[in-house]
Amino acid sequence: MRSNGRRKRQSHHSLFPIRYSLAAALVASVGAQALAQERPAAFVDVATVVPGLIVEARYAGSHNFVGRPIDGYAAPRCLLTMAAAQALAGVAQDVAKYGLVIKAFDCYRPVRAVANFVRWARDLDDVAGKQEFYPDVDKRTLFRDGYISPRSGHSRGSTVDLTLAHPDGRELDMGTPFDFFSPKSWPNAGSISNTVMVNRGELANAMRHHGFRPYEKEWWHFTLSHEPFPNTYFDFPVK
Repeated sequence: MRSNGRRKRQSHHSLFPIRYSLAAALVASVGAQALAQERPAAFVDVATVVPGLIVEARYAGSHNFVGRPIDGYAAPRCLLTMAAAQALAGVAQDVAKYGLVIKAFDCYRPVRAVANFVRWARDLDDVAGKQEFYPDVDKRTLFRDGYISPRSGHSRGSTVDLTLAHPDGRELDMGTPFDFFSPKSWPNAGSISNTVMVNRGELANAMRHHGFRPYEKEWWHFTLSHEPFPNTYFDFPVK
């Protein structure tokens, strides 16, 4: 039995370079098709549209699962298509009735940033953020389990990672931090408390009411249902 276990682990490890090679090839393909090095007119700084927005741009700094600033983030700003920003303004107006604001962690994400994540995932020795962001995850499984992907809807400009907070920045209890790689981060995780369930539900309901659809594996992740660029992946920097 032990011998079989060793063979399985060796086989799994040997498949990793193949999986990475396929992912890297897809990133290169997407990068070649990515549009615009300057910000298109259809994109706006969301802070100019959404009242009370707090921007904590994790990938422009070092507080993220990689542990350092990510390629393409030259400034801590939240950029989205105008359609997504206007819809998010509606969400902000709704939650303001309860004394809450939106805190955004990531908005538009350049293709080059996604490629940066893929390179990081390949380096199995780079585990600086493991204790905080993926303590129970084997880094070799990040592609297989969907935590890292060679393509991101964020690059289309109408996907946002966010939470609800008090005006002073204190976040509502959502059970796990942003970018915590675990089934505990699934919106309907079975192990969450009543308070967390209510808070996640309030966020999801407000976002759905204004045309955003949730992602089943991340309580913080929402995409505008009728996004303006459903098949276009942009690569202009956030600045």
